[in-house]
Amino acid sequence: MAAWSDLTDDVLGYITSFLPFPDHYRFGAVCKNWRSILKRKLPPPAPQLPWLVLEEENETKKRKFYSLFEGKHYSIEISELCGRYICGSSHGWLFAVDSEITAILVNPFTRECYELPPFPEYYIQQCDPFEEMRTQIVFKAILSHDPKERSDFMAMVLLGAEYTTPAFWKPGNASWTVIDVPKKYTVDDIVYFKGNFYLISNFSTLSVLHLVDFDPEPKLTEVGPQIEQVGGQKYLVDFDGCLLLIDRCCEHVGDDLTNGVQCDVIEPNLEKNCLYDRRDIDGYALFLGRNSSIFVDSSQFPMCKKNSINFTHLTDSFSREEFGCHEFGIFDMITKTWSTYYPVEASPTSIGSPVWLTPNPW
Repeated sequence: MAAWSDLTDDVLGYITSFLPFPDHYRFGAVCKNWRSILKRKLPPPAPQLPWLVLEEENETKKRKFYSLFEGKHYSIEISELCGRYICGSSHGWLFAVDSEITAILVNPFTRECYELPPFPEYYIQQCDPFEEMRTQIVFKAILSHDPKERSDFMAMVLLGAEYTTPAFWKPGNASWTVIDVPKKYTVDDIVYFKGNFYLISNFSTLSVLHLVDFDPEPKLTEVGPQIEQVGGQKYLVDFDGCLLLIDRCCEHVGDDLTNGVQCDVIEPNLEKNCLYDRRDIDGYALFLGRNSSIFVDSSQFPMCKKNSINFTHLTDSFSREEFGCHEFGIFDMITKTWSTYYPVEASPTSIGSPVWLTPNPW
């Protein structure tokens, strides 16, 4: 019988396509030949559940992560993230801001890094007090593409805390380009969908920012059918080529703070200019927060609830008194109930709230 070390590269590459992310590192630790396999792009990696990016360890300054698939914590030394607030996650990359209000875009598992331009002075002045600037300057940040696959990727951020304003940057630009929006207009969420950035406002207005031939002063264009104004936190999702709008409302229900959550899922059809109410999401699970929205096939992960919407915090004051409910947990679309099952560590800290991340070392 042939030794494991004598297996052909094709066979070894096929094996890696079934391995979850942590097992790739264990695979590479077996021998030099196996380690070399991981450096090549052979079959695509196995589907994976996102990880939670948690806080730093006080003593070691290592960044803590939580693997949903394994139900296990990892503490990893990533100097680029030391003392930084995580304000966004997209394509396996993290947006991180330090106490000097300088920001980077970093892949935590390859250590590839981009230094981002300074934020506009106007938005820095709006942050108060100074110690909270790094948590207030960016509400959310996403990418158009994986920087490892497209050098012409673009970054889109929502600047500010109370009233958020969109701004974009692409490699080679010396500054952020801020998009003009009406007074008291704030953007709840952003998504990259079919080649453009789409935004949903606090007035439930859906707009698009076209990426072809930007004007010196690009503007948002309202699109799609009229959406009834809703008062909760809104999220946009690219659901395998369909645009979804999720509205999450929190209500205080006596002393029960776990079932005061309601989520409505709407599918705006831009071609037919109409809206569809969704009672389920075809057995999938959504992961929403400061990250680019993620969806996974629940049938591939026994620990993942079908037709569930998994949230992390979008505010940094995690207060039951203020919100009347948890901001962190799972909404079951079928039973219309809210639950939590994540570890105690998954709560806001001075370094920020947990953020979903799909590891992307490939």
